[in-house]
Amino acid sequence: NLNFLKKKLKPKTKIIAVVKAFAYGHGDIEIAKFLEKQDIYAFWVADFEEGVILRKNGIAVPIIVANASPKSISQIIKYNLDIVVYNFRILDSIIDIKKSLNLHLKFNCGMNRYGFAVEDISIIKKKLSKNSNLNISSICSHLSSSRTPKKDETTKNELKKFKEIASNFSDKIYKHILNTSGIIRFAEHQYSAVRAGIGIFGIHKNTGLQQIGKLTTTISQIRHINKGEIIGYGGHFQANKKIKIGVVPFGYADGLDRKLGNSNGSLFVNGIKCEILGEISMDSCVINLNDSNAVEGDRVEIFGSNNSINSICKKIDSIPYEFLSKINRRIKRKYIS
Repeated sequence: NLNFLKKKLKPKTKIIAVVKAFAYGHGDIEIAKFLEKQDIYAFWVADFEEGVILRKNGIAVPIIVANASPKSISQIIKYNLDIVVYNFRILDSIIDIKKSLNLHLKFNCGMNRYGFAVEDISIIKKKLSKNSNLNISSICSHLSSSRTPKKDETTKNELKKFKEIASNFSDKIYKHILNTSGIIRFAEHQYSAVRAGIGIFGIHKNTGLQQIGKLTTTISQIRHINKGEIIGYGGHFQANKKIKIGVVPFGYADGLDRKLGNSNGSLFVNGIKCEILGEISMDSCVINLNDSNAVEGDRVEIFGSNNSINSICKKIDSIPYEFLSKINRRIKRKYIS
């Protein structure tokens, strides 16, 4: 996936890998260690705690903290982290700092989330000129709709605004606005850096990317129930005939959305699609094994080659970002080189 994205980029364009939210549920430390060996320029995290974890585990490249609070500045400096500055509250909290700090100035180009306004540029420059310890490492923004073709006019307007903002800063300062969909669909608008997140993990409609992970568990117990018997809390499922069922030790606390219950979703056993029957419990769910020759201990696919994350999300009106970020950290991750 990384190579696929690199082919869209110019040779000198730097990649900032987004590994926030436990690397989208995949495990931040292991993913970051692997990516650091692939010439990644920097890592993008949500808060300083995520950055500290990476630094304590040996990550040496720049780590950019996207949403730092003034109270976290001392820790950011202690662990040599970079900071995204997107308003004057944060800027004023570091303006008199006595130690070196790398800044990434974020501007709002239309998404109306984090970011300075273009009109703030002169004031920002004036404030920063008073302290040589503050180094502008990059200028950045975020696209609101780059994955949605119907919103391409919106994306083009945001890119146009960023071009205006970028023109106010030295060519020596990195600029980045493209995310995964931006890289794939608007590569001609790349600057000196890009941010790649979900695409690294292959969760995208583009067929050039491949989902890197699969999530499996095993069948804990098999039983046969008779016509009229119920399954799960509330008894929402009642058998209309004798059926074979399997209890799976994976529930909503593990990240299995409750909306997949009551036959809305399925898991796969030995390549056979098995409906989820009744309500999903905190630590378990029940599947229909009538069409399967499964036995206790057989492997169950939550998602993988038979059950893509995108297809699951369609059933529950969700997005892969949300689904992956809800996978509990208690789930064991195994990395295959």
